Amino acid sequence: MTERDMERSLLIFALWSVLGLLALVLYLVGMRSDSYLIALVGTGVLLTAFGGHVIINAIFDTGFTPGETALGLGVFGVIVLLFITATLFGGLSRMNFLAGLTLLGTVVIAFVTYLMTRHGLRGAFSRFHPRKRHSADGIRE
Repeated sequence: MTERDMERSLLIFALWSVLGLLALVLYLVGMRSDSYLIALVGTGVLLTAFGGHVIINAIFDTGFTPGETALGLGVFGVIVLLFITATLFGGLSRMNFLAGLTLLGTVVIAFVTYLMTRHGLRGAFSRFHPRKRHSADGIRE
């Protein structure tokens, strides 16, 4: 690992340690106290952390590492499962249900926006739906 990679990793770690944990605390306090506004502030802090991560990537002229991508998608999957389970079996209040929908919708919109700005509309679609290429003799590669 080069010194530049180490600096980037430390910046990312510091960013998520501070803003990620603050977002989590605010969101959970909002859910616990049935306050949509506090949960919304937590969601805003989470978006700020994501934006900071994108800015750090731009400064270091990199994208998300495979580990960062896997962690982000994994955490999102767990949150979706928890939200679905709580909705079906936990008896969420109306405010908590709206806070959960806001969080999930905001994360999806931020992710799609990032893909479109980073790779363009066609490139973002191609990240999920790779096209089969045909060689000159008609054989798929």
